[in-house]
Amino acid sequence: MKIAAAQMSLRLGDVEHNYKQVEDWIRNAAQERPDIVVLPEMWNTSFYPDDIRELADENGRRTQAFLSESAARFGVHIVGGSAAVRREGKLYNTMYVADRSGRIVSSYDKVHLFAPGHEDEKFTPGTKGCAFSLDGTPMAAVICYDVRFPEWVRMATLTGAQIIFVPAAWPASRVDHWCILNQARAIENQLFIVAVNSCGSTDSMQFGGHSMIIDPWGNVLAQGGDGEEMLCADIDLDSVIDIRSRINIFHDRQPRLYDLT
Repeated sequence: MKIAAAQMSLRLGDVEHNYKQVEDWIRNAAQERPDIVVLPEMWNTSFYPDDIRELADENGRRTQAFLSESAARFGVHIVGGSAAVRREGKLYNTMYVADRSGRIVSSYDKVHLFAPGHEDEKFTPGTKGCAFSLDGTPMAAVICYDVRFPEWVRMATLTGAQIIFVPAAWPASRVDHWCILNQARAIENQLFIVAVNSCGSTDSMQFGGHSMIIDPWGNVLAQGGDGEEMLCADIDLDSVIDIRSRINIFHDRQPRLYDLT
């Protein structure tokens, strides 16, 4: 399976520019003939303008239509990062996944909102996880700050996922954490992590880039730098089975002792 990860610089609050840019990136990625194209967090508005409530996509209609049409036109699955979405007067940081036929197969509202950045004051947290299948392969997704919560990523793994996607708008000031956390999540869950970060800057934030595609042993198959680039990697899904058979943590774990409440 071939995956393309779009590490891009977005314009804060410039929705029309961002839609056009994302369309161009998907078109360019499709030339590499990937199975899946992955976008970063909050690509419609960037993370996040003061007038986010006014700019958010009502019921996610435009976002879903755009991803659906793009997936069908370019013949790729799209893990749509996330977009600012407004539903019933509330704001959500929402991911949509479109298969190559153009069908929306999954959606996910970010569960863990970044309180130090006041995300929890603007947005409403999600209440359920995200598991889906593309080409018969079970997958899951979390968004940005979610990756700091190993129990949440483990729950996603226990759905049967062999790949977990992590779209983000992670700051450059903590990019060392970003790299370590994503490798740790891959190793401890024995699966592929596809972590796609923004780059560039707004008036108040420098995004860290360093998107990563990591195998179940923790090897980094592809990693971005500070600037815009398209990462591509071929992944061998059989390695998930191989590594789990060699060190079978899912057989040896003792969940009856893990009361995390």
